[in-house]
Amino acid sequence: MSSTNHRMRDIVVIGAVGAFLLILPQFLGRYFIHLITMIFFFGYLGMAWNILGGYAGQFSFGHAAFFGIGAFTSTLLQIHVGVNPWIGMFLAGIGGLLLGLSIGSLSFRYGLRGPYFALAMLALAEMLRLLAVEWMAAKYPLGITIPLKGDSFWYFQFKSKVPYYYISLIMMAAVLYLTRMIEGRRMGSYFKAIRENESAADALGINVFKYKLLAMAISSFLTAVGGTFYAQYYLTIEEESAFGVGISIEVLLGPIIGGAGTVLGPVLGAGILEILSEVTRNILGAYSGVHLMVYGAILIVVIIFLPSGILGGLQMAFWKLSKGK
Repeated sequence: MSSTNHRMRDIVVIGAVGAFLLILPQFLGRYFIHLITMIFFFGYLGMAWNILGGYAGQFSFGHAAFFGIGAFTSTLLQIHVGVNPWIGMFLAGIGGLLLGLSIGSLSFRYGLRGPYFALAMLALAEMLRLLAVEWMAAKYPLGITIPLKGDSFWYFQFKSKVPYYYISLIMMAAVLYLTRMIEGRRMGSYFKAIRENESAADALGINVFKYKLLAMAISSFLTAVGGTFYAQYYLTIEEESAFGVGISIEVLLGPIIGGAGTVLGPVLGAGILEILSEVTRNILGAYSGVHLMVYGAILIVVIIFLPSGILGGLQMAFWKLSKGK
């Protein structure tokens, strides 16, 4: 099949899927719209993490740091300065980017990689969480609530969950497109080279420090933007939901289970985890935390039998079958 036919097929598939997702809310109730919105949202966050952890190979265990900075920045600007939440979302992204560049510059300049970088990121997120706990105890002991402005696109507040569905869909689609662009360009090749062997990449003339920092900047900006969406969706934030280790785990589990270093892996992983989470909560609601045990069991199975994730395993199986023919 020629490249033109491949391109036309991709356009048709993307158009059909896009049309289906656009009309889907018309046939769903509030609960399922919320569920799919969360799949889109955590798929978006997973793809943001995937740029740094999946493609560039810098495993971060502390993306809650950027998520929390995004949620707190936009919310506090909105409450105390009157900044529109859409503008606050961009400023939150800038705040996350600056934090990412700061911690990335220090970590990469001093050669932190692998588990050491992961622990450094975890320490950053935990430090910010503890600072937030102390500050919130004095200023907002009951958490920060965003004032209701009514059903308004301008104020990023809606009575229906449908607008949030479409916003999360657009966010996810935008990062899908960005990831596809990165994968098809020289930047993506450099990221993969660094992931496979930093020393070899450096010997080939790749500016390892620059491209690792670039991956960190993109990932932290997008994650902070996601923090703003979360704050506007729930209209309340507190330190544990913003900076807690639970957020970091949910962000990275999707790509790992779905397929780190692939375009669609984070979305697949987010879909599986969100659906399983809802099923276990509904069936075993009386047993708090059971869904986390299910997450752990799935993670163990995937790591043992599908180290490249579900999507990576399917791609490998398809490649073997096609080669066998």
